Amino acid sequence: MAATHQTLHLDAARREDFTKASLRQLRENGRIPAVIYGAQTESLSVHVDAKELTRVSRTGRSEFFDLKVEGGETFPALIKEIQQRGGNVVHVDFLKVSKNRPIRVRVPLHFSGTAEGTKAGGVLQIQATELEVEGLPDDLPATIEPDVTALGIGDKLTAADVSLPQGVTLIAAGDELLASVVLPQVIEGDTEDGDEEAESAGAADTEAEAKE
Repeated sequence: MAATHQTLHLDAARREDFTKASLRQLRENGRIPAVIYGAQTESLSVHVDAKELTRVSRTGRSEFFDLKVEGGETFPALIKEIQQRGGNVVHVDFLKVSKNRPIRVRVPLHFSGTAEGTKAGGVLQIQATELEVEGLPDDLPATIEPDVTALGIGDKLTAADVSLPQGVTLIAAGDELLASVVLPQVIEGDTEDGDEEAESAGAADTEAEAKE
């Protein structure tokens, strides 16, 4: 199962000055320098509002949004890379995409349901949080929500088991493990045996000392 998305918007202004002083002033004014890349287009230096970027970055790594360049066009884009320093965003790369060309993205996984095996004492283990898929921007889901309800103890959920929306194809290996239900490790018995051995050894030492 996949969640649909609502297209977000982000405004960008062209960056004309590339001095260190201008860069410092941008950041002091709550702006983040950025570069827009795209197939068959030249890279473009821009800057965006830091708060608006934070809002978009929650989904923009896997879900496209409308990026509007001041005095220019509006086009769908993805966040290609975010550079941080000291926990603060200092630069971002945007990728211009075409709605008519498939793109590959890693979509977040949100598991739904309660695994049957957990009711019998099993533990649900999550091995992956994203799934790599390909599709047209308008077809790509914001999230993919695999249902783990049917998983019993010893069962596994792989990438091939996930149902994808029409027009979206799996790029990840089909046998990539996403989740499984396992029995919890039993350590109580090992601990008790260890204690008994320690007690026996202690008793033997005491008995030897008494003989001396």
